[in-house]
Order: sequence, then C-alpha cells, then structure tokens
Amino acid sequence: MSDFRQDDRYLVHVKKPIIIPGLRWWIISLIFLAAVLNYVDRQTLSALAPTIQKDLGMDDHDYANVVNIFLVAYTIAYLISGKIVDKLGTRKGTLVFVIWWSIANMLTAAAQGMRSMSSYRFLLGLGEAGIWPAASKVVSEWFPARERGLAIGFYTMGATIGATCAPYIVIPLATYPFAQSFPWLQDLLGHGTGWRLAFIVTGAVGLFWLIPWLMLYRSPRQSKNLSASELELIEEGEVAEENAPQQESWTWKQVLSFRPTWLLLIGRLITDPVWYFYQFWFAKYLSTERGVSQEQLTITWIIYAAAGVGSLLGGWWSGQLIKKGKSPVVGRMWVMLICALLVPLSPFISMVTGLTLTLTITVVTVIASLAWLINISSLVVDVVPKHSVGTVFSVVAAGSTVGGIIMNTLVASMVSGPSTKAAGFLDQTIQFIAGWLIDAVQGSGYGTWFWIMAFLHPLALILLYLGKISSYQSSKVATL
Repeated sequence: MSDFRQDDRYLVHVKKPIIIPGLRWWIISLIFLAAVLNYVDRQTLSALAPTIQKDLGMDDHDYANVVNIFLVAYTIAYLISGKIVDKLGTRKGTLVFVIWWSIANMLTAAAQGMRSMSSYRFLLGLGEAGIWPAASKVVSEWFPARERGLAIGFYTMGATIGATCAPYIVIPLATYPFAQSFPWLQDLLGHGTGWRLAFIVTGAVGLFWLIPWLMLYRSPRQSKNLSASELELIEEGEVAEENAPQQESWTWKQVLSFRPTWLLLIGRLITDPVWYFYQFWFAKYLSTERGVSQEQLTITWIIYAAAGVGSLLGGWWSGQLIKKGKSPVVGRMWVMLICALLVPLSPFISMVTGLTLTLTITVVTVIASLAWLINISSLVVDVVPKHSVGTVFSVVAAGSTVGGIIMNTLVASMVSGPSTKAAGFLDQTIQFIAGWLIDAVQGSGYGTWFWIMAFLHPLALILLYLGKISSYQSSKVATL
C-alpha cells in the first residue's frame, strides 16, 4: 500500500507499512512452528531408538546415557540461554539458537557409536534449550496476562505436534530400502542410511524457518505492521511495570534470591520427568512390554496428540478463569489442582490388559501433565517482570532437565538392572548422588516408575501452595 505527498516541485512516493490484523497470533504461530521443528529434531532419536541401538550396538544403559548427555547440555544451555535472550533481544537470540540446533541435528547423521552420538546430542541440547526462554519472552512482550496461558499452550502444542509427526517422518526413512533404490546414497552415507538421512532432512528444515522470522519479528513498539488498537490490547494492565524505576535485567543474586524462582524450579524438577518419560521411554515401553514393532510405533502419535490437547486446554481454561476475575496466579493454580488429581491414574497404565485401554489411560494422564506444564510455565511470566523473564525462565527450566536426568537413570536401572559396562563420569556422578535410590529400584520394571509418577504432581502442588506462590505477580515485584 502506498501514497503520495506533495514536495515543492514533484510528487514523492511514500510507502505505507502494511498493518497485519492479529499480528500477535502470527508471531506466536512462528514460535509454534519453531517448537514443531524443535521436537521433530529431538524425537528423531526416540522414534528410531530400536533401529539405531541395533545398528550402533547400544544397550538401554547406553541409550539412557545419550539422553542424559542431551539433558546435561540442555541444563547448561538453560542456565545461560535466558540471559543471552535478555541481552541480545528476542529476535537475535532466537536466530542464534535455531541455527545452532538445526546444524547439530544434521551432524548427528555422522554418529558411529555411543560416544559420537552423545557428542552430537550434546550439541543439539545446547541449541534446543534456547527456544523456550525466547518463547516465554515473546509471550511476555506480545500478549496481555489473560491471553498468556493460551499463547504458551499454543506454542507448546507445536512441540507435541512435532513429536506426533516425527515417527511418520523418520520411521519411513529409516526403514526404506535405500540399497536397492538409491545405491549411491547408500554409498555416501554408509550403514544405517535411512536413519542418518532422517537427521539430515529434519535438521535442514529449521534453517528455512529463519526467513519468515527475520522478516516479521520485532518488539511490539518497533513493529510497523502492528495496529494501534492491538498495541493497546497487548499493553493492557502493565502501567505499574512500565512506570517502575528498575528496567535492567535482574542480576544473578536477584534471580536466585527471588523465592518463586526456587518454588517453580523444584515444581518442574518434580513433575517434568513425567513428560520426559513419555518422550524418551514410552515408545520403548510399548516395544518391549507390549510387543509393538518399530513400524507400529507410529501409534505413539496418539500420545503426542493428547499432549497437544492438554497444552491448549490448560492455557484456555486458566484464561477463562482470569477473565472471570481470578488473578492470573490463582487461575493457574486451580487448573493445576485438577491436573494433580488426574495424573495419579498412571499406575493403571501398566496394570491393565489390552493396548487400547492402556493408551486410553495414558491419554488422560498426558493431557493432565501437559495442562499442568502450561500453567506452571505461565506462572513464570505472571510473577516475573518482562526484563528478566528469559533469565528466570531458564533457571526454572534447568530444574526440569535435572529431573529428566534423574528419571532416565532410574528407568534404565528399573528395566535393565545393573550395567555390564564400565561406568562413565555421568554414571558415577548420578550414582554418588542417588545411588541408594537406584539400587532400591534396580530391575523392578516399568511398573515401579508408573507408581512413582502418581505422586509427583500432588507433591509439587503442595509445595507451591505452602510456598504461597499465589501472593506474587509481576507488577508487584517489578522494582525488586
């Protein structure tokens, strides 16, 4: 769209900016797509675990170590990525992380054994973690409080859709007879051509995502495509924070002395292992305990679809409570209470007979665990000022990956018993910290973990309640 203005001797062409209605939803749609790609890249290993383990001679302990190495990198990246996003800004910070993880995923195609696979997954973890602090900052910049839960639920659903799509994308590649149809490709990539190509293809797609991101993303006040009315909507209820004298990002001392940081960190450390289990181990559970073949593991789309439903439902539900007058934190806590009452159905997953009933119960617990995850993630945005959301979110999320590492080690010990291989540094460290617990559950099978999952969300809810998380909101702590 353009216009002309009169300038002394001739007309000067003036190009008007294009106003995009509902621009905030276009912005969060890009984050949604990034989350899809993030989880396709992450779940490629999980979906192809039986095939890759066989090709590279990896047992379940090796698989657990590879996943743990990924999560160690994730934890490290979480601790610094939020600070990077707060310093570089959302646009540049996201750019760095997407490029990093896309290339790291492509490099995984070169893995020749457990050590090289661990190295490439470590690199992947360093890049992938950054999208989530960046996404939380996008939500804090582009959405009013009553829409934040839904926005977080929407982009988190991208993660579940990515996990849903991953088996359908990578399993056909892994099982395709390249030696007969494309011998030149077999010669190029070597043994395991299919799964190696899966890593290359899924990683490369992320680089194309950067084009619309660079074209569209700016902060609301810098965007020429945002209408005045939408800017007013985005900034509703933020007068207190905008007028606060402290506008610099919090120091580490401020972040670590802020009580909700620890409440939310421990809350995610306790509860996120449930979702990690479904991502990294549930396909293996179906394979080993329920006799589901590699080709039939595409059935796991049901689990990830349920996670998508839980993401949207959790965000929408708390948003409705906020619209009815409840404070953002109280609205989230009510939804989390219902979730904490449903996740204890977990033990029945391993107790019932018949795959259909098993999956039905799993769907219910996954919906509840993701609705919980959306709301505990939204609490960070609710209680932390915008200028430090990325940093606090990343510290809180580091608790998530620590919980995931503990879960991986426990489950590996439960389903495989003691390892016959020499313990590595990570194994020795975990054994030193939680050796008594690992020894107690060793060889007990998946059923023990399903029982443990039943108590995690109620325990975390009690912690948040006793810690009085509902007494905090970002406008009150902006000048901390």
